Amino acid sequence: MSEDLHELLRSLRVWDPEVTDLRPFDPAGAPAEPLSLFTEWFAEAVAAGQPEPHTMSLATSGEDGEADVRIVMLHGADADGWSFATHAGSRKGRQLRARPYAALGFYWPRLGRQVRLRGPVTAAPSAESQGDLHARSTGALAAALTGRQSEVLGSVEELARASDAAWERARREPGAPVPSWTLYRLRPQEVEFFQGDERRRHVRLDYRLQEGCWVKELLWP
Repeated sequence: MSEDLHELLRSLRVWDPEVTDLRPFDPAGAPAEPLSLFTEWFAEAVAAGQPEPHTMSLATSGEDGEADVRIVMLHGADADGWSFATHAGSRKGRQLRARPYAALGFYWPRLGRQVRLRGPVTAAPSAESQGDLHARSTGALAAALTGRQSEVLGSVEELARASDAAWERARREPGAPVPSWTLYRLRPQEVEFFQGDERRRHVRLDYRLQEGCWVKELLWP
């Protein structure tokens, strides 16, 4: 089985020119702060047809110091930070309560680009978190109402019953509160932009927050 996996891995290609457009990136022309460049790159990923460009890896650690990672959805990015949401009692919610610091990672293979962020995380007030939830789809509300995220599940039938009840309530009460639903914001202290190059001369532009100002540096690939 291991050899089969290795053969499969060797058969794959990174940045196939039939589907990937590796664009030139001149860091000398980059803006003074990272949000503007992120907004530009995000729009270009959408225009390039990148599937689900708003999904990102969220890395956290809890009291035990062990790293954890999963894919979540970006809810917004502005001067207050990059936002995402989850139940406060979920595994990532508990980890963020114990250690309110995290890292985010975006990967847009259609353009050979990555964006990495690190920084402290804060929870938004309850009213803002509920507003974020109710601005989303009925399915999102139903999923939140199902609750018990990260708890042990007895069976798929149990999930189906809870989900059906949650969908019914979400349709009946589109403003139903979910007190555990929490909007989090990561305010970056470091943001790195990575542009892939076919000759492996990748461009890495790193923004670091120093004494309230962004400092830009190039990194070796």
